[in-house]
Amino acid sequence: MKIREFGVEIWMNRHETDCALNLAETCVESLTVAELLAMAGKTETILAELLPLKLTYGAIEGSARLRGLIADLYAAQGPDNVVVTHGAIGANALVYSALVEPGDRVVPLLPTYQQHASIPQSLGADVQALWLREQDGFLPDLDALRRLAVPGTKLIAINNPNNPTGALMDVALLREVVGIARGCGAWLLCDEVYRGTDQEGDGTMASVADLYEKGISTGSMSKTFSLAGLRLGWIAAPPALIRAVGIHRDYNTISVGVLDDHFAAIALEHRDRILARSRAITRRNLAILDGWVTRERLVSWVKPRSGTTALLRYDLPVPSEALCLKLLERTGVLLTPGSALDMEGCLRIGFTNPEDALREGLDRLATFLREERAAVGAA
Repeated sequence: MKIREFGVEIWMNRHETDCALNLAETCVESLTVAELLAMAGKTETILAELLPLKLTYGAIEGSARLRGLIADLYAAQGPDNVVVTHGAIGANALVYSALVEPGDRVVPLLPTYQQHASIPQSLGADVQALWLREQDGFLPDLDALRRLAVPGTKLIAINNPNNPTGALMDVALLREVVGIARGCGAWLLCDEVYRGTDQEGDGTMASVADLYEKGISTGSMSKTFSLAGLRLGWIAAPPALIRAVGIHRDYNTISVGVLDDHFAAIALEHRDRILARSRAITRRNLAILDGWVTRERLVSWVKPRSGTTALLRYDLPVPSEALCLKLLERTGVLLTPGSALDMEGCLRIGFTNPEDALREGLDRLATFLREERAAVGAA
């Protein structure tokens, strides 16, 4: 099976270990083990929990404890609606493997995480992408979606909140998309790894899994919960879909690690504290970035309403990868080029780093852009 190279992952693999300030990072600032245990009140007792654990495969679909806690993140899901995976990246891949066959129509909303276009393409699907537009606030044109989602469409793929733009579909818009999916008989896959980072209210938008009988939600401990090192995600979906996924999962997963399962359960048992921390970081740091964009004449954007990333359009006659490489070499600041997301002329920034790192990175970026503008003017 041939598949397109994964632009963002290749970029990160090449450069994230040799930068001084990683503003390409997409996770809310990661927790240390010590911080997690302090939040859970387990600093003195954790060894009593871990030492008796036998390092075998553990519960194949995820422990009952963990699946129940994941189900509690939703309004209408139970443990039978949940299977644990190797990150959301594993969850998404399993959904496509279980559902998509050659010739099936798949409608992804782009830009998004590249899996949602490249995997169905590699499976021989008829991929008909709907591109989100800046003039629409990176929200879907519903009439355009209706034209693409013809009767018999197998799957519509959305990402809410959206990576890379930070756009957020509210519940009214989600219900409209559900109506379109129901009308053509499609499954609706929503990659919800940034769910819980909304800039307003309690921070958590409704899930597609709760809104639609053929809704599929994928999530993980990586972004909102700041625990990417666990490499743990999940699918929340109707039991029939969970069973279909399980057939494929037996071939490439078996189970997640028992330690990952255990620490994820600890985190979700104390999710209120983690989510409060994530909201504080995302809201404080987006305000910092908003002030910077307001002052920066060479940059424009659609301000994110959620998530941990923003898409910045820049006014320089330089390809985005070349610009990012210059930025990295001269300043040590790492951003993601829009070309890695098929969004040339843009840069993706992750803004949920430590506050001092974000401020320093933005200062260096501002100086760099002024120098580049001067160089272009002098040429």
